[in-house]
Amino acid sequence: MVKETLTARVNVLGVGISPINIPIALERLDDWIREGAREYVCVCPVHTVMLCRRSQALRRIVNASGMTTPDGMPMVWLSRWAGHRQVARVYGPDLMLAALEHSVAVGHRHYFYGGQPGIAQRLQQVMEQRFPGVRVVGTLTPPMGSAEQLSTPEVAAEINAARPDIVWVGVSSPKQDLLMASMRPRLHAAVLIGVGAAFDFHTGRVAQAPAWVQQSGFEWLFRLAHEPRRLWRRYLVDNPWFLFELFRQKTRLKQFPLA
Repeated sequence: MVKETLTARVNVLGVGISPINIPIALERLDDWIREGAREYVCVCPVHTVMLCRRSQALRRIVNASGMTTPDGMPMVWLSRWAGHRQVARVYGPDLMLAALEHSVAVGHRHYFYGGQPGIAQRLQQVMEQRFPGVRVVGTLTPPMGSAEQLSTPEVAAEINAARPDIVWVGVSSPKQDLLMASMRPRLHAAVLIGVGAAFDFHTGRVAQAPAWVQQSGFEWLFRLAHEPRRLWRRYLVDNPWFLFELFRQKTRLKQFPLA
């Protein structure tokens, strides 16, 4: 069931969304770690879909992932409308919490890469307090620079020396997706997972929307109210454009191949 679910993708404007939920995602992470796979996971809200509309290179990276999770409620609704009733939101911060809690029993090793200075170290403290016995084997705060500039053999060697099973990448999109694709051949960890603002949310640096707001589909409005200068273009431009493009796809006015 899990392998069939992950093979299938729901085409949302040319981006293949994995029709999954958190239990399915956790099962697949277990499989990859047991098999010694080399995969990466992209989380995909509307913003990422629209970034992929602008960049074919990014779209190829997202579509080549081991999983591209339905991070936003529109991805969940579209997946269910496509017949995948099991789909639930696999939000980056929630996936991180679920995987860390699950790993206490199975012994997976975690590495935190990203965040502002001191945030990754603070995240380690928070998670070790929240999940006693969790194994966080290292943290690294990257300097300023492009994904290409940060993808160095020296960084890979430092992460590999800690022998993590999962590397959590907490930088903004699309930088985290480009970074994972660039670093994937150099890293021994079975899984790289890009979780965006999860580092900031879990350390309290940025306010997180209440659960009921997240499930309503209006988390974007909460985040816009808290960070208008940074996020206005993402939500006030991309969201209407997404609806327009989705209308063209659903009415067959335009084709959006998974390429």
